[in-house]
Amino acid sequence: MSRESLDTLRDYLLVTLQPDDMHWLGTILINHARQHEQLKPYTKEEIDAMIDRSEHDIAEGRYRDIEDLFREWDEEEDAVEYAAEPEPEYLTRKA
Repeated sequence: MSRESLDTLRDYLLVTLQPDDMHWLGTILINHARQHEQLKPYTKEEIDAMIDRSEHDIAEGRYRDIEDLFREWDEEEDAVEYAAEPEPEYLTRKA
C-alpha cells in the first residue's frame, strides 16, 4: 500500500470514527501487530514449494470448486443473518 493510500485511509478514519471506535481499532491493530511480531517472512524457496504443491494438487484434481464453497457457506447452520441484506442484484456470485 502506498504512502498516499495510507494517508488517505488515516484521514478517512479520523473523520468518520468516533473516539470509542478509534480506541477499539487501535487496540485491535496493536494486538494484531504483537501477535505477528514473531512471524518471519517466507523464503522464495518456501513460496515456490507451496506453488508447486498447489499446481500438483490442481493437476491431480484435488481442489474445490468455488461454486461448491459458496453453496456450502449458504447451507451452514451457523450462518449469520444480517439485518441489512444486500439487494438481489448483489447476491449473484459469478466470477
